Amino acid sequence: MNKLNDVIDGIIERLRKDQKEDGSWGYAFDTGIKTDCYTIILIKTLHLTEYENLVEKLVKRIESMQSKSGGFKLYRDEKEDNLSLTIEAYVALLYSGYRRAQDLSMTTIENRIRKLGGLAKADMFTKVLLATTGHLDWPKLFPIPVEFILLPPSFPVNFYDFSVFGRSNIAPILLLADSKFQIPKTTETPDISHLYVRELYWWSEDRGWNGFTKAIKKGVNNLIGLPNELHTLGRKQAENYMLDRLEDDGTLLSYYSSTFFMIYALLSVGYTKDHKVIKKAARGLLSMNTTVKDTIHIQYTTAHIWNTSLISHALQTAGASPDDTMVMRANHYLLQRQHTKFGDWAIYQPNLGPGGWGFSHSNTFNPDVDDTTASLRSIQKSLHSHPNYQSSWYRGLSFTLGMQNQDGGFPAFEKGVDKTFLHLLPVQGAEFLLTDPSTPDLTGRTLEFLGESAHLYKDSGAIKRGVNWLIENQRRDGSWYGRWGICYIYGTWAALTGLQAVGVSKEHPSVQEGIDWLKSIQQDDGGWGESCESDSQKTYIPLSKSTVTQTAWAVDALIAYEKEETVAIKKGMEFLLQNWNHEDWTMDYPLGQGMAKAFYIHYHSYRYVFPLLTMGHYKRKFM
Repeated sequence: MNKLNDVIDGIIERLRKDQKEDGSWGYAFDTGIKTDCYTIILIKTLHLTEYENLVEKLVKRIESMQSKSGGFKLYRDEKEDNLSLTIEAYVALLYSGYRRAQDLSMTTIENRIRKLGGLAKADMFTKVLLATTGHLDWPKLFPIPVEFILLPPSFPVNFYDFSVFGRSNIAPILLLADSKFQIPKTTETPDISHLYVRELYWWSEDRGWNGFTKAIKKGVNNLIGLPNELHTLGRKQAENYMLDRLEDDGTLLSYYSSTFFMIYALLSVGYTKDHKVIKKAARGLLSMNTTVKDTIHIQYTTAHIWNTSLISHALQTAGASPDDTMVMRANHYLLQRQHTKFGDWAIYQPNLGPGGWGFSHSNTFNPDVDDTTASLRSIQKSLHSHPNYQSSWYRGLSFTLGMQNQDGGFPAFEKGVDKTFLHLLPVQGAEFLLTDPSTPDLTGRTLEFLGESAHLYKDSGAIKRGVNWLIENQRRDGSWYGRWGICYIYGTWAALTGLQAVGVSKEHPSVQEGIDWLKSIQQDDGGWGESCESDSQKTYIPLSKSTVTQTAWAVDALIAYEKEETVAIKKGMEFLLQNWNHEDWTMDYPLGQGMAKAFYIHYHSYRYVFPLLTMGHYKRKFM
């Protein structure tokens, strides 16, 4: 008991120390070196000489992440170096000017690229980067013509069938591919032609996506207007799509990749490098820098809302009063960040008012279900003592319920954007980039909120449909897949805590199977650990060591259903208490998924949030 209280107090004091002046927590959203590589290329190709000092620091970070075999990995136990990331690192280091191709360190990277297949096997986004910077030729035909953006939402196949994350990235790429734009080469542009190991194709010759492109062409042909006029109109529409979704910091929906490609897309339609939109967008990206250990990292986005909502709720679960100054400041920050603008989600739901929350500090009109329910959990205990929270609460609750898909599950950003035929497109990570389907983790976490915090009636239609969807989407081994975390531990935790909160008993077969599965994968040290390989392989793959965060997820799920402390819970709690502040590689291991095989996320807040949440639940139930 004393040990538990000491750990809880230690985490709370650390959080108190790290809280920012505005009430938020700015823990890093660490996606590895991909954005660092792109930033060097951005600075050099736009000639942003005032950021030269940053380039040197980013070189240091990139090289600190190099694997023993010479390349670069998305995560520590990736089976071999990641080809696309290794290419991006190599090109960025050459662009930096601090490394030359003939340097021993660079020839080592070059040899890894050759061994892994060269540029030909790079993913689509890497090829777009290389084509934009003049190192590859654009394909003669891109599978999606820019006129595609003109098709109305009522058309069976249209731009708004893509997820908002997909649209924000595809819109600038459509312009770049249509223009076949390339930044003019200079004497400082590196030569990477030696990396052509074999003839380069942009995508597989598997033409399963031909039916989709034919449907697009048929739709475009049915548009009223002359071909040249439609083409010009399509280009203008793509430009306007981006400009209409700029945040106050100049970024496109606060995402790094969409903003990066937008900058070059705008150059392709005539903007100059000194244009105020270009300069503001670049500053917006560069402002997302943070310190990770002794290096500088450019975040893909900031995670202030997510960090703050999770931490505030965990603090209150662990015993902090809603009137604690730390909690009050956090909740006041969240109230200020609730959305009042209509976003793309309103295209298919024009009668649903704004009221959600986004992920990043600068996000004002691209809310998501998970941040919304997390923020609502945070303010729930303040509703009676702070009446001004009530309006915020009901708007957020209405938004959440309005996002439930027809199948009963919950998506991340938009309702009804789940057409699986889009996965046929030759687009990297199409399953995750182009669609936004219901997922077990989002559905489970939303049910947990609706039952535990919103106190929705257990027999309500929304809950019944959510429960049915979860049960129908359980895997044969008893686990659930987690789209936004790693991976089956995350999904199973979310599903079980959600089912428990809405009254599904322990005797239900799905619950029993989920609990049994979690117990079956507990490691000898008492903890749980899962590899990012699970996500790319689509099956559970254990990590060689347990992690604090994944152990907290698993123990929290077991606590939700067990009436007494079991052996599994006891061993898991012992692991948490012994290792919560232990420093080793597991504390840096990415446990969030951005896009499979593209980038994974190390949330620097998770080491505090989820152990604290689980310890709070343990203390309430068993002490």
